[in-house]
Amino acid sequence: MNSPRLNATLELIRDLSDDNLVRQVEEHWASRTKPRHSLGKLESLLLHFSLIQGVPIPRLERKAMFVFCADHGVTQEGVSAFPSEVTAQMVANFLKGGAAINVLCRQFGIEPVIVDMGVRGEAQPGAVNLKIAEGTCNFAKGPAMSREQAIEALETGIELAGEAARQYDVAGIGEMGIGNTTSAAAIFSACSGLDPEETAGPGTGLDPAGLAHKRMVIRAALQLHRSATDPISILAAFGGFEIGAMAGFLLGAAAMRLPVVVDGFIASSAALIAKSLAPAALDAAIFSHCSAEPGHAAMLDFLGVSPYLNLGLRLGEGTGAALCINLLESSVRLYREMATFDSAAVSRESH
Repeated sequence: MNSPRLNATLELIRDLSDDNLVRQVEEHWASRTKPRHSLGKLESLLLHFSLIQGVPIPRLERKAMFVFCADHGVTQEGVSAFPSEVTAQMVANFLKGGAAINVLCRQFGIEPVIVDMGVRGEAQPGAVNLKIAEGTCNFAKGPAMSREQAIEALETGIELAGEAARQYDVAGIGEMGIGNTTSAAAIFSACSGLDPEETAGPGTGLDPAGLAHKRMVIRAALQLHRSATDPISILAAFGGFEIGAMAGFLLGAAAMRLPVVVDGFIASSAALIAKSLAPAALDAAIFSHCSAEPGHAAMLDFLGVSPYLNLGLRLGEGTGAALCINLLESSVRLYREMATFDSAAVSRESH
């Protein structure tokens, strides 16, 4: 049973295809001083962005990166190369401006928004405190969260997306949470039926023995939670308050036609939940890159989406999404600022 707020959001999500708008964008590109389709994926990226905004001349000035942070009880099983206290330490680093995502946000003029969805300890000044609990439970022993908490995480993301749609032209979503590649892999296996051998990778740097153990933990948990078959029960079983919030953000953004640039493996697992709840939700999502985390390529294939970058990244934080926002801004500037053949007195191609 979904909540009224969640159901109302799902009802607002529509297919964003628009043949007339596609024609307008293609005609605009064709009038610029370049051979047809010579900007390749930049042209398709611009078209996608225009379709989300629903306008032939899209605007991209106000940019934000939402970094959702939370702890995971499954770290008790030794599935990460880093201890769980690193989550809170990295939140402090984000707030001081010292992390990789801060550097990229400064370079590209993106506003970072650090969201505490469930980091252990007191919320840190400067973070948006939306903490549901101080980390999820250990899903190797029982559900990571209650169904009510899963819905709360989704609704929190929906609310944030609504606020973002009033402030920004585009938003990226990234994350931080020690143990969250384990949750993401478990969600992927639960949604796809794939064995953890295909969905789980080394995360923050597990050695082969550690990776084998991680896969064993996920495999046992899938059996423990085999009754979890709908998207909310899967989210509740394997958890991640930050994953639930990102899924809700994608739903809310689709309802509000806010373009969202999705980061890597963990953010894409949130897209699995969002798509399961509303297939058209991903019309408003731009998938930034294919992570070096081994299961990400398979996850993107399962989602039926194509990323724009493949740089061997596996940091998270929204770093791939920030790079893609910069690429998106380049496509918008080219589309809006290039001269036409007529204005530049340049001859058109003859065929």
